[in-house]
Amino acid sequence: MNKKDLRFNFKNRRKSSSPQFLANASLSIANNALKIPIWNFEYYHIFLPISENKEPDTSFLLSVLQGKDKNIILPKVFDNKLKHFLLTDSTRLKNSSLNIPEPVDGIEILPDKIDVVFVPLLAFDKLGNRVGYGKGFYDEFLASCKPETIKVGLSFFDPVEKISDVYEKDIPLDYCITPNKNYSFADK
Repeated sequence: MNKKDLRFNFKNRRKSSSPQFLANASLSIANNALKIPIWNFEYYHIFLPISENKEPDTSFLLSVLQGKDKNIILPKVFDNKLKHFLLTDSTRLKNSSLNIPEPVDGIEILPDKIDVVFVPLLAFDKLGNRVGYGKGFYDEFLASCKPETIKVGLSFFDPVEKISDVYEKDIPLDYCITPNKNYSFADK
């Protein structure tokens, strides 16, 4: 299936999901994250969800990161690119024009410092390719990270067999966490 059709289908699947399913699935995703070998690093990049898009609630995962005393990095859209800021006790969040909770300001962290990125997505396939919203923010960001940065997708749903229109510049995931199973793409 192509990215356009997958976006349409998976946005509709999210829309039709109950609040109870979304909450339980988000908690399961956070618990399943503990089962993958990503916890010996220092800098973790995590997105904050757009609630009206029914994205995974990353507050559970954020609590895990804080409990493990990790450096947490949050993205902010600035001039159609992502900038990245360290989450501290004094970080103020404000919803952007896209209704994304973002840091107002703070200590900027360059992508080459980041060890693990939790990647938002709508769908993914069995090879680790992902479909996002189509704006390219994460593709550009992931391309600027060091090659060994671990890319972890978070999805409410299992993978599709294959995304038919993967581009050369698309960067695949290393892992994807769903409520029911973790997927590893290291052997692809």
